Amino acid sequence: MNMRRDLLIGLGLVILFALVPAFIGMRYFVTQATLFFIWGIVVLQWNLVLGVGGIFSLAQMALFAVGAYATAMFGYYFNMPMILAMPLSALATVAVSTLVGLACLRLKGPYVALLTLAVAQVLYLLIVNDTDCFTNPPSGCMPLFGGVRGFTRFGDLGFRDLFGSKWYVADYYVGLGLLALAAVFSIAIMRGPMGLAFQALRDNPGCAMARGVSRFKYQLWVFALSAFFTGLAGSFYAVHFAAVGPTAFSISTLLFLLSMIVVGGMGTVWGPLLGALLLMAADEAMREFGDWRDIGLGLILAGFVILLPKGVLGSLQSALARLKPR
Repeated sequence: MNMRRDLLIGLGLVILFALVPAFIGMRYFVTQATLFFIWGIVVLQWNLVLGVGGIFSLAQMALFAVGAYATAMFGYYFNMPMILAMPLSALATVAVSTLVGLACLRLKGPYVALLTLAVAQVLYLLIVNDTDCFTNPPSGCMPLFGGVRGFTRFGDLGFRDLFGSKWYVADYYVGLGLLALAAVFSIAIMRGPMGLAFQALRDNPGCAMARGVSRFKYQLWVFALSAFFTGLAGSFYAVHFAAVGPTAFSISTLLFLLSMIVVGGMGTVWGPLLGALLLMAADEAMREFGDWRDIGLGLILAGFVILLPKGVLGSLQSALARLKPR
């Protein structure tokens, strides 16, 4: 019943968003909505690890960057079509995430956070300190991982040739389609037997393991499964903006996305998307305030943590549960 309800909600949202370009065709708005789809995919998958699995991993932006860089390198070095590079990059992200999951198996709580953050920083330093020439194109020395300048001109989905100046609308619908697939995947995991196993290990690991739920197997599963769409989101980000660089590892972006999950409701199906919508809208509203913009976002996050510790959707669900007759 819950799965059917969530799928109907998802279908309604897809139809609503599909109509947006017809009524609001401004390029800036459509591009921001496409970015919302990308961040929505990331937070939905991060919520599987953090909110459902109870694993405090901070490696999500590193996995996002792996997907983006893999796509850029496939296109730049092998002239691979982006339609093929994107799924291959997602699979490469799954492989990296599985290795991270193996490294975290013996750790819990803040130690997982420290290790996954260290992995992200190691990848960042590996890229920015890569200064040796790997190729020598007309634009100058090109390190293997792009160095501090990153990659550009590695290919696109061909929408610029097909649709001309309206190529960004085609990208919008690709982003919407990827978000819809990621949402269906997230609902299937959370509402299915695997989601119950993740929640059991999160809430009472001793009892869950005594009943035969393998922490080793399910922790690897949640790391690997969530990584596919995270890598795909990074891949689409690189293709959409036609560039990728070390800013993909930005700590500020990581904290911004983590705040979306907290504000929307950790462990809920639609909370991360709601949090992404609220924080992106707040960020956009404060764009003209300069340095006060970050302070304002910090105050908003602090207010939600104090007043609605379960997030908007989590607090709403708790309130409705209290209203139901016993």
